[in-house]
Amino acid sequence: MKKVVLGVATAAAVVAAALVPAGPSGPSAQAAMSTAHSSPPGFASALSAVKQTSWQTNASVNALAVAGNVVYAGGLFTRIRPPGHKAGVGDAARKYFAAFNRTTGAPTRFAPAVNGPVWSVATSANGRWLVIGGDFTTVDGVPRPHVAMFNVATGKLVAGWHPAVNYRVAAIRIAGSTVYLGGSFGKVNKVTRNNVAAVAIGTGALLPWNPDADDDVHALEVSTDGSRVFVGGAFTEIGGRDDHALAMLNPTTGAAYAMPAAAAIPEPTPGCDSRVKDLEVQGTRVFASNAGSGRGCYDGVLAADARTGKLIWQSHCLGATEAIKAIGNWLYKGSHAHDCRQDGAFGDGTGIHHLLVYSTITGKLGPWFPNTDAGGATLVGPLAFASGGNDLWAGGDFTTVNGVPQQGLTRFNNVPGGARPGLPAKPKVASSRVHKVTISFSTVVDIDNIALTYLLYRGRTRIGIWSRSSYSWKKPVITTVTDAGLPSGQNLTYRLEVTDGHNTRTSTAATVRVR
Repeated sequence: MKKVVLGVATAAAVVAAALVPAGPSGPSAQAAMSTAHSSPPGFASALSAVKQTSWQTNASVNALAVAGNVVYAGGLFTRIRPPGHKAGVGDAARKYFAAFNRTTGAPTRFAPAVNGPVWSVATSANGRWLVIGGDFTTVDGVPRPHVAMFNVATGKLVAGWHPAVNYRVAAIRIAGSTVYLGGSFGKVNKVTRNNVAAVAIGTGALLPWNPDADDDVHALEVSTDGSRVFVGGAFTEIGGRDDHALAMLNPTTGAAYAMPAAAAIPEPTPGCDSRVKDLEVQGTRVFASNAGSGRGCYDGVLAADARTGKLIWQSHCLGATEAIKAIGNWLYKGSHAHDCRQDGAFGDGTGIHHLLVYSTITGKLGPWFPNTDAGGATLVGPLAFASGGNDLWAGGDFTTVNGVPQQGLTRFNNVPGGARPGLPAKPKVASSRVHKVTISFSTVVDIDNIALTYLLYRGRTRIGIWSRSSYSWKKPVITTVTDAGLPSGQNLTYRLEVTDGHNTRTSTAATVRVR
């Protein structure tokens, strides 16, 4: 437990007493107070950790996508229900696919009849087209083997678009006039296409693009300039190269470019096979998340240059990472992280941290710690993310969010407020020396901030201000100060305030008689 002792030089009068720190000095505290007065949103990353209202599902959500003010969700669920309701209470049928208002979290009327689980959902950049993939073979009673397209404006199935895929489509990415498909299939329109293919957005016709992956494809992305297609999965050969789990392909020929960052993912062994489960492109960077099959197998996230494929940074948290989404300078991730000691953070025994955030620039863990539980077949929790730019929708097999019942689907946004800091304990006070009082206080945790500002008051007089960092997996930092030059025999009260700049919590007061 860390202890900071500050000395005091004061006048005799109580009203004139002031703290003179011998350790960390006043400027940083003054800067912290200045920040507090600038009315920040109450959270230090792009999003608050406070769960916003949304409907729930009765089973896992595997895929999410956004178009305008609508969020589309696909998965294993068959019914949806209002927030706060138990399963079977006030619910409505939505078999494997549903749509929700992005602002309110309530369902829309869009409810196509899909006859099998949905594993992938994508929308076009112009918001006109919605494509779903999965295990289904019909949509609204019409044959649609494993992939289907809807007109977003009308909600209708696109009649002339019906590529025939022979098995599960688990990844979709729409880029310009092309729809890229990934999964566990072997044929498209009766033509051999192993696990990855491309079809025309206008007609559904199979395109010549044929990287020929030798194992499942779980994720697809396209660089901002359209010159690279990124593929993630379980393969060891793709595009004519021996590339494991992560590849960078030519969008015209399907040939693989050298991608040095892929070497950061360990080659498969009988006891460990690390697969890329999600990809995200932001500007000139591409991010890849991994899930390993064995104990201690690589489960981390990496960032690479989207043109050269060179590694920029890599995290090594253990606990499969299923979903990532970049918002501003932050990369949010859904996983069952349990040991991030290699990243300088928590280790085993501190619980499972299902929702975390990294700096997109440095790869360091950032100030966002909401949480879910995990259930279902994966025992991961969050499995899919989507964002409209100022929010984050998370789907998965969880049943609680921040300790409150909420199954399958949740959302966070950037509305000012954020989570409140923990309630500070009453300061510990003592007067063992003449004219002096010693005060000790502990840090508290805030799930969407790391650094908080602490203000100590004697009565109504503020006598000190500090900035302290705290984490749920570390012991609280103890700060001890001495208030000197006080009249003997007087009863004084001390209280502590802690603030994130938007939310302030106040301890109960502690009383002491000055010796």
